[in-house]
Amino acid sequence: MDFDLPQELSDYLDELDAFIEREIKPLEQENDNIRYFDHRREYERTDWEKGGLPKKEWEQLLAEARRRADAAGHLRFGWPKELGGKGGSQLWLAVIREHLAAKGLGLHNDLQTEHSIVGNNPFILMFKEFATNSQYERDADKLLSGQLRTGFGLTEPNHGSDATFMETRAVPHEKDGQPGWLIRGEKMWTTGMHVANHIMVYARTSGEDGDAHGITCFIVPADAPGVKVEEYLWTFNMPTDHPRVSLNDVWIPEDSYWGQIGGGLALGQSFVHQNRIRQAASSLGAAVYCIEESVKYARARKPFGKALAENQAIQWPLVELATQAEALRLLIRKTAWQMDRMDHKEIERTISDKVSMCNYWGNRLVCEAADRAMQVHGGIGYSRHKPFEHIYRHHRRYRITEGSEEIQMRKVAAYLFGYLGPRRKAMSALTWDDVDYRKTDRPTEGERAATEAATRRATPALEEESVQPAPARP
Repeated sequence: MDFDLPQELSDYLDELDAFIEREIKPLEQENDNIRYFDHRREYERTDWEKGGLPKKEWEQLLAEARRRADAAGHLRFGWPKELGGKGGSQLWLAVIREHLAAKGLGLHNDLQTEHSIVGNNPFILMFKEFATNSQYERDADKLLSGQLRTGFGLTEPNHGSDATFMETRAVPHEKDGQPGWLIRGEKMWTTGMHVANHIMVYARTSGEDGDAHGITCFIVPADAPGVKVEEYLWTFNMPTDHPRVSLNDVWIPEDSYWGQIGGGLALGQSFVHQNRIRQAASSLGAAVYCIEESVKYARARKPFGKALAENQAIQWPLVELATQAEALRLLIRKTAWQMDRMDHKEIERTISDKVSMCNYWGNRLVCEAADRAMQVHGGIGYSRHKPFEHIYRHHRRYRITEGSEEIQMRKVAAYLFGYLGPRRKAMSALTWDDVDYRKTDRPTEGERAATEAATRRATPALEEESVQPAPARP
């Protein structure tokens, strides 16, 4: 068993570092662009006169950095080769994201916007895995060229983690002799709607509340009649591009969907699995940054005539964090390695719990590390002249988004106790005789029936969705 990084990966990290120094750092310093990363960052990024949206100049700077990264061959590193990328593995992407986040704030890898010189675009692989032939022919070129920019409309005002209870409905509806769908509902946190030209709208097309099957992923033009951004919600970390969107009798043609009718949640699972493992890696990198900055400060700061680092009250909390970071790194890399060794759709059936472990632990760890960094640094750590408050505010949201940590722990529990996953058959066959050495106090038939009913209620319906492959393309 070899835990060393492949030499090719180490060389690529060096190549990224050289590119950052050559292309990105100079751009970061031009025209006082550093204002977007120093203590002025929140004020300068936010257009307070336009509802708290990101400033146009800020987004143009990010776009220029991505353009340079794309020209250098880095931006699409993780895209499949057949779609114009380099086919970067989940393991390599996890290592890269940790590496970039551990550098701290900068134009090379902005925490708040999911911007990076090595892009994270889960839509690409999701589309590759689930699009049918006709959908591929219709949308692939637009998606790959950036002409198709989509918001992600899953969460609703009354429904977050309980996605199978969504109220948005789509029903068949003919218009001017053309078959189509009529959509009615509301979506929350539809990130990027100020620049998106389409929305991935998840809507129930069949079945009952609580059914995982029967939800379809529609691709709806953002300017379609009846689509309205009701408000942009101000958040802990500004600027905001997270609106509440209403869909009032929005009509779309019959073929305006991705994947299969009724199988939309499989696409949602694909999206979150990719994001969860990469967010975990970024959170780990940011946590390492907070720990290392605290260690350096504690060695240099000398109140009462001796270094802070000599005090166990400083040492021990950082030791705990450093230990957790080391353990998390191994879990992330092992999980990413496993993801690379199986079919994309098999991830949900076998190691989805490991992805959840990485994500909820990583997001919690970085919040604890940022909080500890503030404490070690004292007053200056609390100020915006250090990046710890920004790191905390950004990563705090990840304990809620992409599946709250409670939902992810529920997923882990479902796998651990055999309600889902590879242990399901063995645990379902377990009897009282298998666990009670005394062979006494066996449950009655009524108690067993009650336990089975409780088990069914405890099983996360969203994760039960059968992942069906798209018809193979020639």
